[in-house]
Amino acid sequence: MHNGRLSIDPAFTVAPVNRRVFGSFVEHMGRCVYGGIYEPGHPTSDDDGFRGDVLDLVRELGVTAVRYPGGNFVSGYRWEDGVGPVEDRPTRLDPAWRTIETNEFGLNEFMAWAAKADIEPIMAMNLGTRGMQEAIDLLEYANHPQGTALSDARIEHGAKEPHGIRMWCLGNEMDGPWQLGHKTAEEYGRLAAETARAMRQFDAGLELVACGSSGRQMPTFGAWEATVLEHTYDVVDLVSAHAYYELEGDDRASFLASSVDMDRFIREVVATADHVGARLSSSKRINISFDEWNVWYLKDLQASGMPDDWTTAPRLSEDAYTALDAVVVGSLLITLLRHADRVTAACQAQLVNTISPIRAEPGGPAWRQSIFHPFALMARHARGTVLDLRVDGPTLATARYGDVPTLDSVATYDAEDGRLAVFVVNRDPDAPVEVSTDLRTFGDVSLVEATLLGGEDLAAANTQEDPDRVAPRAHTGASVEGAALRLTLPPASWTMVLLQVARA
Repeated sequence: MHNGRLSIDPAFTVAPVNRRVFGSFVEHMGRCVYGGIYEPGHPTSDDDGFRGDVLDLVRELGVTAVRYPGGNFVSGYRWEDGVGPVEDRPTRLDPAWRTIETNEFGLNEFMAWAAKADIEPIMAMNLGTRGMQEAIDLLEYANHPQGTALSDARIEHGAKEPHGIRMWCLGNEMDGPWQLGHKTAEEYGRLAAETARAMRQFDAGLELVACGSSGRQMPTFGAWEATVLEHTYDVVDLVSAHAYYELEGDDRASFLASSVDMDRFIREVVATADHVGARLSSSKRINISFDEWNVWYLKDLQASGMPDDWTTAPRLSEDAYTALDAVVVGSLLITLLRHADRVTAACQAQLVNTISPIRAEPGGPAWRQSIFHPFALMARHARGTVLDLRVDGPTLATARYGDVPTLDSVATYDAEDGRLAVFVVNRDPDAPVEVSTDLRTFGDVSLVEATLLGGEDLAAANTQEDPDRVAPRAHTGASVEGAALRLTLPPASWTMVLLQVARA
């Protein structure tokens, strides 16, 4: 048994909890759209073809914003194909995922779905095979009230009111050689800056995201951000970051430490952005949109390859997530929250079926995957302000990241209702950790709820036949004694503790 300690004080804060951190991602990839959020004829579908059972789970998940329509898909997408009468929309080949795109579902359908899901749309634009003109055409179509050819076309297409989309991504993963229209940092930086300036001539108040690196492992990482931001610093608000993690072989220790890499990624992007700001003598601060992140067994997809035949909505990356995956996702969420001062938006990729917390079968049920649970619990209970806590404890040797802290934790405090939420992960795959926390600075504190994921049966996964095999359970190893919170954390586990602070 190892020992650890958390130091939490309401006087030491990071930033308010930004609800956009609990975002998700819908791409025209696999069955995320067709057979996921959209399936006309399903027993639960409404008149628009939106699956009601999936909508219920999206609301339960607590998703606040959704990035659409990609992803790799967007770099070859013509947005005009997805608007207007459905019977007149062209069928296209999508080389990104080697599928046939019917365009039955497009911008206006997504916006109608977003309204029903009560989420904020984040719109990605094609700067791969297209450019500035197509981007400002899309902006005019989506957001201008009326009286122009494009805005009147939207009204004719059934969307009377402007969509009012505020956040826009200037392309997707343009640093990646796999991306249609892949560019150098210099080429992309100039295009992104020109597009951003044009968009701001239409609406100066938009929030714009420049493409950062597709991963920390990219050979151009750092230099890419520096060059792109040299061009775009004054005209964008955020730079994107993408990261996916997977269990390699039986190296559970490294997998459980995945958030160490995410933490370094965030710190390095922040340092690069601030360096560019200093060089430009700018008082402006660029934040991060971590608009793609998750556990993704990408090597399985790479091993199987893209479909041989061009088909519509094939099954792609429908990973069955385990209890171990859920612990890692919980740890990644902890890292995103811990950087609330600079990570002001984040999107877990993706929402349904494809690398997703929700699975759905055609004509059949929808269910929660294991990774659904830490996201839903943190989205529901991480409120108020992120606290700048300190963690003391043992270290864990990993093959991939060296020696790392065994404990990973974040806390939030909502002073209005006196609710303190503590989230903590034990990364050690073999040994439990005894954790103590001195809460005397909060005054009188009582335990409301303690919840545990992982810690046992780490290979278990939820299925259509057994949809609740992995689910949160009561944490019996949590107690409050006087001003001390004590936790016994099982190996490879994620814990949430809710505490009530008495009002003075």
